[in-house]
Amino acid sequence: MRKLTLSAMAVLVLLFIVPTQLKAETETKPVSVAMTTTAKTTEMSVVMARVEAIKAMDRSEMSSLEKKELRKELRAIKSDLKDSSKSDANATATSNGGVYLSVGAIIIIILLLILIL
Repeated sequence: MRKLTLSAMAVLVLLFIVPTQLKAETETKPVSVAMTTTAKTTEMSVVMARVEAIKAMDRSEMSSLEKKELRKELRAIKSDLKDSSKSDANATATSNGGVYLSVGAIIIIILLLILIL
C-alpha cells in the first residue's frame, strides 16, 4: 500500500512539473524597445510622407501587380500605425495606477465581508 501511494504521488508531481518546464522552453517573450518622442515623430513623418507619395502617384498607368504591391504596403503601414497606437495606449493605461478586479475576486471579497460582518 505504501508503494502504491508513493508511486501515485510521484506520478502527480511529474504531471504537474514536466509540462510547465516544457512550456517554459518554447515560450519566448517579446522584447519591447522604448522609443523617444523625437524618434517616434521622425518615424511618423517618414511614414506619412510615404503615404502622401503613394496617394500622389498616377495609378492609371500601373500594372495590376504594382497596384497590389502598393495596397499591401499601405495595409502594412496601417497595421504598424495601429500597433504603435495600441502600445502607446497600453503604456498610458498602465501608468494610471488603476486597480482591476476580476469577478471572482469581487465575489470572494463580498463573501468575506458577509462572513466578517
